[in-house]
Amino acid sequence: MTTQQQEQEKRYDPQRDSTLRFVTRQDDITLDDDPNTLRAEMSCGHAVTPQSLTAWCRSLLDQGQHRFYCPALKEGTTQKCEAEWTYQEVRKLALLNTQEQQYFEETLAALAAAEYCEFKSCPGCSTCVEREDLCNLCVHCTICTAETGRVYEFCWQCLSQWKGPGPRSDRCDNDGCTNKELELLRKCPTTALPQVPGVTECPSIRACPTCGLLLEHDRTGCKNLLCSRCQKEFCFVCLKLTPVCLQTSTHYVPCSDGIAPRQTAIPSWNRHSI
Repeated sequence: MTTQQQEQEKRYDPQRDSTLRFVTRQDDITLDDDPNTLRAEMSCGHAVTPQSLTAWCRSLLDQGQHRFYCPALKEGTTQKCEAEWTYQEVRKLALLNTQEQQYFEETLAALAAAEYCEFKSCPGCSTCVEREDLCNLCVHCTICTAETGRVYEFCWQCLSQWKGPGPRSDRCDNDGCTNKELELLRKCPTTALPQVPGVTECPSIRACPTCGLLLEHDRTGCKNLLCSRCQKEFCFVCLKLTPVCLQTSTHYVPCSDGIAPRQTAIPSWNRHSI
C-alpha cells in the first residue's frame, strides 16, 4: 500500500479513543465541510482530519520548521490562531503510521540540531564538530589533536587547517577564505515586491535580523517574512521586526525609513535572549 493510500485509509474511531473530542463541523485547515467526515479538535479547539493535519505538519517540516502551529483563523477575525502543538499531539491526532513517525522524528531531530547547535565536519578526521562561539572562526578538534599529538584547529569558514592568530579570531589567513553568505548578500540581484508600491530595487536576499538565516522573498504577498529558524517575523524591506515596522506602516505600504541597504554583516543569534 502506498503512502497516499495509507493516508486515505486514516479514519478516527471514537470507540478506540475516548480522550479526543470529535465534531462534524468543517475542517479548519482545508475548510472542507463534508458532514459525513468525522473530525477531531486540537488542543486549541480547531477541527482537523488525520489527512489535513498530516499534510500541514509535513509541509512545515519541508519548509525547515520543527515547530507545529495552527494555521486556522480565529473565529470572526482575520488573525491566525498560531497555537503551538506538541509532536505528541500531532502524532496522536494525525494517526501517524510507522513510516510517517520515522520521517517526522528523523526530520525533527535534524532541524532541531541545526537550530540549537552549529555542526560541521572537521577537514582532518570528518567528525562532526560543534562551534560554541558563533563569532569565532578558529575551531578546535579534540579527536585530531589526540590522534596527532598536537593541537589541531581549522577554519569554520573555509574548512581548511587554521592559519593565523588564535585561538579566537573572526578571520583566518588561508588564501581565498571568504564568507560565502556575505558574498551572496553583497552580490545578489535586486528585486521588486509587486504588492508594495515603490519597492522596485530591494536586495533579493536578506539575513534575518534576529538569527542571521539567509532568506529570499518569493515576491508574492506582503513585505513581511516569518523566519523558519527563529520564528521571528521581520520586514524584508526595512529589516525591522514586524511589530516595529507596523508602528509607522502597514503590510502593503512602503516603510517610513525606505529600503534598508545591503547587509554587510550577518547577525549572530543569541538563542538564550529569545
